[in-house]
Amino acid sequence: QVELVESGGGLVQAGGSLRLSCAASGRTAGTYFMAWFRQAPGKEREFVAMIARSGSSTVYADSVKGRFTISRDNAKNTVNLQMDALKPEDTAVYYCAAGAFVRVYSSSSDYTIWGQGTQVTVSS
Repeated sequence: QVELVESGGGLVQAGGSLRLSCAASGRTAGTYFMAWFRQAPGKEREFVAMIARSGSSTVYADSVKGRFTISRDNAKNTVNLQMDALKPEDTAVYYCAAGAFVRVYSSSSDYTIWGQGTQVTVSS
């Protein structure tokens, strides 16, 4: 079983950058699809980005495309989310998630392992 721990959240001004990291422990993280989701107050959890097991394929939500970059280092069991040109609407708790068999990459139900989340706040 894999356990996920996120870090790197914080407060940043609009237009700034943050880099989130997700450290995986336990079974080799390279066997999982990895993704980032986020949840703003009063809203449902939404898909942000996904990276395939080998890192060869990535998918982004339209709202973050061109601004966010997901990457992984299977040797270090880490997944990162580089967030640039941040907007106030990016404010949310960001969650790292892992799924062994993902059919719909944007569906939270396809991911069985979740981190505790890290808060990202973007001020205007």
